[in-house]
Amino acid sequence: MLANLHEFVALLRKENDLVEITAEVDPYLEIPEIHRRVIAAGGPALLFRRPKGSPFPVLTNMFGTVKRIEMAFGPRPAQLVRDAVHLAETLLPPRPAAVWAARRTLRDLLRLGTRRVRRGPVTEVIERPPRLDLLPMLTGWPEDGGAFLTLPLVYTEHPETGKHNLGMYRVQRYDATTAGMHWQIGKGGGFHYHVAEQRGEPLPVTVFLGGPPALILAAIAPLPEDVPELVFASLLAGRKLHLVENPDGGHPLVAECEFALCGRVPPHERRPEGPFGDHYGYYSLAHDFPVFHVETVYRRKEAIYPATVVGKPRQEDYYIGEYLTELMSPLFPLVMPSVRKLWTYGETGFHPLAAAVVKERYAREALVSAFRILGEGQLSLTKFLILTDEMQDLKDFRGLLTHVLARTHWETDFFILDNLAMDTLDYAGPELNRGSKAILMGLGPAHRELPAAFTGELPAGLSAAETFCPGCLVVAGTAHADAPDLAARVAAHPVFAPWPLIIVADRADIARDQTQFLWTVFTRFEPAADIYAAGTEVRRHHLRYTSPVVIDARMKRAYPPEVEPLPETVALVDRRWKEYFDGV
Repeated sequence: MLANLHEFVALLRKENDLVEITAEVDPYLEIPEIHRRVIAAGGPALLFRRPKGSPFPVLTNMFGTVKRIEMAFGPRPAQLVRDAVHLAETLLPPRPAAVWAARRTLRDLLRLGTRRVRRGPVTEVIERPPRLDLLPMLTGWPEDGGAFLTLPLVYTEHPETGKHNLGMYRVQRYDATTAGMHWQIGKGGGFHYHVAEQRGEPLPVTVFLGGPPALILAAIAPLPEDVPELVFASLLAGRKLHLVENPDGGHPLVAECEFALCGRVPPHERRPEGPFGDHYGYYSLAHDFPVFHVETVYRRKEAIYPATVVGKPRQEDYYIGEYLTELMSPLFPLVMPSVRKLWTYGETGFHPLAAAVVKERYAREALVSAFRILGEGQLSLTKFLILTDEMQDLKDFRGLLTHVLARTHWETDFFILDNLAMDTLDYAGPELNRGSKAILMGLGPAHRELPAAFTGELPAGLSAAETFCPGCLVVAGTAHADAPDLAARVAAHPVFAPWPLIIVADRADIARDQTQFLWTVFTRFEPAADIYAAGTEVRRHHLRYTSPVVIDARMKRAYPPEVEPLPETVALVDRRWKEYFDGV
C-alpha cells in the first residue's frame, strides 16, 4: 500500500486523476475557491505548484471521490476488519481447528503496529527557529481569523500513562512560531492537555503533515479512547508504520511524513482562536484556546503541503467520513451487541444526526441501545438519534424516516435530554459546548397511515409547503426574528393534524433534495429549544408529546452566518480559470 504522499501523487498522476496547476495561486481564498469548484464537479486531485509566498507545493482534494478513496486504500482494510470481527466471534474460547482456519488473518494482524527505523525522509531538513509563515496555510473563507492547518495530525502522549493519541484538530497560525490548538470537547488530545495542565506542566506536541494516507484517516477515525491510532493507521496501510527517533529527543517521528512541527502547549495560556468556516457550513466563532509554541520543524527536502477545505456539504471530509463509517460498521455490533447497524450523516457534519437498527428482544431494549450509542466515544456528541428494530437502508433517509414515522408513538418513543455536553462546532445550543439531545424510536409494526401531500390552506405566516417523505412536511415561514412563535402555532393548527412531523424552515424547497434537507434541518435546531408539539403532558416525570411534532429549523439570530465566498474571489477565479487549467 501507499507509504507516503509522493507515492500517492505518482499514482494519481498515473491514473490521470491529478491536475498540476503551475500558475501562481494565492492560499488566501483563491486556492480554496478553486478546490470547492473542482470537488463540486467530481473533479481530480489538485497539486498547486506555485502557491504565493511559499516554496512548498499544495496538494488538495486527495480523497474527494469514492474512486480516490479506493485508490488510496483498496479493499484490504475492510476485509481485514471483517475478518478480525469474525475472529473475535469464533475464537472465544480458542479451539485448535478455528485457530488453524484463521491463520492467515492472525498472521496479517501480527504484522500491524509500528517499527523503529534508523532514518526517514522527515528528518532530511531541520529548521530552527521554525518558519510557520513559510507554510502555505489556507484561508478558506473571508471571515476566517487567519490561516489554518486543515489536515494536521496532532500527536500527544498521556502525561501519566504514556498512551498516545493522534487527532485532527485545526491549528491557526498566529506568527512564525506560535499557533492556536483547537482541542474540542471530548477529544483525546484535549484530555492529555487537561492532565498536563492539572500537573502544571507543558504538554509536548508534534503535528505531522502528510505521510501515509492511512495516517490521515486514522487521525479522523472515531476510535474509542486509548485505542492506538498508529496501530489503526497500520491496519489501513497494510504494513507496519515506520518511526524514526527525534534528533532532539521527545516524540518519535513518522518517518514518511512531509513535515513534523515539534513544540509544547504550556498550561494556563489561552489566546483567541477563530472564526473559522467549518464543516457544518457556518463559521465557528472566536474562543480562547491553548497555544502551541513550535520549537523545531522537521521536513523532507521536497516536501508537499497537504490541505483540504471545509464548508457546506458535500466537501472532501464527507467522502472520508463515509469511508470510515463503512469501514468501522462491522465493529459496532461487536462492541455494542444490541446494535445491528449504525450510520452517521455526513450531510449534517456527522455529529448532528445518527441512526441505528437495534434489537428489541424485550420491551424497551431499544432505549438501552440508545444510551449505549450515546455513551460511545465521539458518538456521544450525537444530537439527534433515530432508532428502529427492522433492517433498513440507513443511507436512504427518506425511506428510514417514513418507516419510523409510521411506527413511532410520540407519547412514549420520543425523548429530549437537556443540559448535556454538545459538539464544540454546534452553535444551536445556549452556549459553547452545551445543549440537548433527542431520541426518536420507531419500533414494531406500523400503526399510522402517513399523508403524502398537503392539500389544505396554509395559515398566515406560511408561504409554501412541500413533502419530504410520507409523514414529513416542510413549510416555509416568516423569519424567526419576526415570528419566533410560528412553530408553536403550526403545531397547534388543525390543518396539520394528519402530519406526524413538520419542519418549519426558511425555504420549503429543501424537501426536494436529501442533502439540502439534512444539512438545513439538523444544523439549525436544538431539541430542547426548537421542538414543539400539538400537546404535552407530564406523566410519571416523563414529557409525553402529542402529534404533530414540529421542528423549528429556521435560522436564528444568535447563529453564526453561513460561509460564502467573497464576490471578488469568485470574479478572480472566473477570470483566471483557463489560466489554471491551460493545457490540461
